[in-house]
Amino acid sequence: MLRFRHHADDGIAEGTVESPEELDRFRLAIPVEPPEVWCAGVTYLRSRDARVEESTVKDVYTLVYDAERPELFMKDAGCRRTVGPGEPIGVRADSGWDVPEPEIGVVLGEGGALAGLTIGNDVSSRAIEGENPLYIAQAKTFAGACAIGPAILVPDDWDAPLEIRIRITGPDGAELFAGETSSAMMRRSFAELVDWLLRDNPVPAGSVLLTGTGLVPPDDFTLEPGHTVEIIVPEIGTLTNPVVSATELTTRARSEAHV
Repeated sequence: MLRFRHHADDGIAEGTVESPEELDRFRLAIPVEPPEVWCAGVTYLRSRDARVEESTVKDVYTLVYDAERPELFMKDAGCRRTVGPGEPIGVRADSGWDVPEPEIGVVLGEGGALAGLTIGNDVSSRAIEGENPLYIAQAKTFAGACAIGPAILVPDDWDAPLEIRIRITGPDGAELFAGETSSAMMRRSFAELVDWLLRDNPVPAGSVLLTGTGLVPPDDFTLEPGHTVEIIVPEIGTLTNPVVSATELTTRARSEAHV
């Protein structure tokens, strides 16, 4: 079963469907407005290798990949930087190397219970994080830095692997990058990551934990305004977002705050 939210004549309505194909009948909204979005880093071997390649501090990512304790960090709070299907994601103006990071997101229920799975895009500046791992907050947290959707899957088997695909196109629709992986390649389980997140940490219900990426574009690729990112998980659907400047999104948010 898939839970989703969509735009209706009288506001936002909720619904359920049995298959992702049925979502095409609706103008989708963000499936949950998370009070907090958290991320787990370096949970796939490919992510570890990419971080080592980009970083001037070579050992830190290998150490965290092999460690018992995972890397966890807050991506957003109050849904200020998180968007839903069809809404624009941002890239930083002070970064010359930016990438989407397709991930499975765990939606948390009361008491941290696993309530569902969705698709997430942890948009990141590889240039800023690669300069110094202590800059991770700036590399990860900015306007339009996160997207989730299109729906929430309530799986029958939480351990069943999920295929994850990505496709990035340019303004003319030409394909710039495509790749695929599987959540079976994760070093840690969803339940293990959630257990670490909740240790001495009062995470509110409805929050989302993005569980890391196993898909990294080549080093000569950077995400730019005008691109479109599609992340496909067959059991959940497709999360599609156009790319704009984070400066544009920040200016828009400040303008709307003064209306």
